[in-house]
Amino acid sequence: MEKTNKYLKELFGLDGKKVLVTGALGQLGKVMCQGFLDAGSIVIGTDLDLDQKKFIKDDNISYYSLDITSKPSVENLFKKYSSIDILINNAGVSTFEPFEDRLEESFDWVSDVNLKGTFLCIQEYFKHQKNNKCGNVVNIASIYGLISPDPKMYKKGDRKNSEVYGATKAGIIQMTKYFAVHLAEKNIKVNAISPGGIFNTENPQSEYFIGEYSRRNPMGKMAKAEEILGAVLYLASDASSYVTGHNLVVDGGMSCW
Repeated sequence: MEKTNKYLKELFGLDGKKVLVTGALGQLGKVMCQGFLDAGSIVIGTDLDLDQKKFIKDDNISYYSLDITSKPSVENLFKKYSSIDILINNAGVSTFEPFEDRLEESFDWVSDVNLKGTFLCIQEYFKHQKNNKCGNVVNIASIYGLISPDPKMYKKGDRKNSEVYGATKAGIIQMTKYFAVHLAEKNIKVNAISPGGIFNTENPQSEYFIGEYSRRNPMGKMAKAEEILGAVLYLASDASSYVTGHNLVVDGGMSCW
């Protein structure tokens, strides 16, 4: 038993690993930060607006304001650390007005945060880690980078998922494959996770949407944010040492049909 426990600890162990999480104060970001803390990691939590009421009270987490769409902002953050073991590109936004009313500014904003922001973080992480010849990047994509949301799931007033959100998440999946190939020689893994619909505890979706989404899902429900955590910890750990360029779909089977 002791030998088994030692093996599993070596395989999945994240104790002492330095982990940077973008979008750390969002629902999924906060769950990931807590998960890494519980695993013994040292967490660097970043977000655009730092609301201290959302901070996790723990000596092993530090928070920084970060605008991932700004190259100087990203560069300045990475200068604070000599090495970062794991980068979690979680920060992302969407826009919800009907597509025929989509403002150019809204389209650009989602593109800048989701695509350019992810790119700038990976670019700087590579510069930061290439001489260390090790690293691990986990990008948070979405099933809507793979499939289209069914418009019949929404009633008037619901937050309808947008074409630009799906396009940027598809871009993140492709960017994951690109960087998995181009960073492999420096021993940096790059993978993605595509969650399905996550129930929003702070700003819940409408009862109609929850019912319609759940009816279409093989597992009959929306995800809890905590149900994405296992995939994140797996890709962040040595248990996935021979996995790169992969998009791990965690959607209750939603994308199977």
